[in-house]
Order: sequence, then C-alpha cells, then structure tokens
Amino acid sequence: MQAGNAFYREIGDLPRIVPIFPLSGALLLPGGRMPLNIFEPRYLQMIDDVVSGGRMIGIIQPRLDGSRRDDGEPELCEVGCMGRLTSLMETGDGRYLVSLHGVARFRVAGEKEADKPYRLCSVRAFASDLVEESGKDVDRNALLGTFRAYLEANKLEADWAGINRAQNAALVNALSMMAPYGPAEKQALLEAPDLRSRAETLIAITEMALRSDDQGTTLQ
Repeated sequence: MQAGNAFYREIGDLPRIVPIFPLSGALLLPGGRMPLNIFEPRYLQMIDDVVSGGRMIGIIQPRLDGSRRDDGEPELCEVGCMGRLTSLMETGDGRYLVSLHGVARFRVAGEKEADKPYRLCSVRAFASDLVEESGKDVDRNALLGTFRAYLEANKLEADWAGINRAQNAALVNALSMMAPYGPAEKQALLEAPDLRSRAETLIAITEMALRSDDQGTTLQ
C-alpha cells in the first residue's frame, strides 16, 4: 500500500466513477502531492461535490494529438491518476486552493452522461498501485547521477540532504512529478508499468534533454 493511502487497501475500496479534471502537462503519481488553483466555475462545483462525497478526483491529460469531441471538449488520454482531496482553502476572490494526494492510476473505461458541468468517467484502477514498491531494483546511482548532471547543465540547485534521505519509491515519483518535461514525457512516466521502469524512463528522458541542450535544440 502506498504511504498515506489508509482509506484504500484493496481495489474494491476505490470508486469506479470519478469526476475528471483534464490538465495538460500535469503528472500525479501514487503517493505524490499536487497543489491546484481552482477558479473555473465548473471545477469549483466539482470541488464542492467531492468534498461532500468520496473526495476523489481523476487527473488526466487531454489527448496528446489535440483531438476534440463534437462539443469541443478535448479527448482524453487512456490513463490518469486518482487523487484524494486532502486540503482546501477558499480565497477572498472565490478560488479554491486544494491539494491532492495520489492514490492509484486508472484506465478510462468510458465517459458517463451526467447532469454536471464537469466530466465523469468510469475507470478501472491499477490494483498494483495499492501495493507499496520497495524500489530495491531501482538504479539509484544512475538516477541521481543523471539528475545531478541536469541540474549542473541548467545551473540549478537542489536539497541534496533531503534527496539522500528519501527512499527510492518517493525519490523516483517526486523527481518524475517535478521534472520540467512536456505532456508526452509526463504521460510516458505515468504509464510506466512499475517503479524501475519509471526510473529508467526518467533517466532516458533526462539524457535526451541533456543531449538536446548540447546541440542547442529543445526537447518537445
């Protein structure tokens, strides 16, 4: 079980229908935290509804090819991640500042018709995300070496004391979520089948970014 997911111990504990928040370039992973600034009226209502319900929201990217439905709404990627609403603050100008805790990835099974301004999808959660991964097979040295090279190339600093204390699972997911890459790279990290694959994907993407920087091009 991922740390903090005390409410969700088995697949039957997870909802099969979730409200959807399409967000390009966003990556929420199990165990991760995502802050959101909510201001659009339909998503303000969504927050009101989930606060009084199951507190679960599906974060998912619009399709990477930019395709849209007949009503103008974006088509969705096949895989997203459920997040439990863990904090909410209302601002003086009517916005909500919220925080989501990643629980489990899901695959979209279909979209539901509903009398709501926001979208609802039926989903199949990844049961494997409720089992905590040890991360023992992650090549930590390779991951940190690539990360250090990226920071040096971009003249950035990091809290190395905190990084060195982090367990492999937390480290891989945190670096994946904070990595400044585009929607395609974020989706690849989300869909990686396990922690080792996600770490290897992150290393490969970062190495591509470093090569692109050396050649004076930009990673798309």
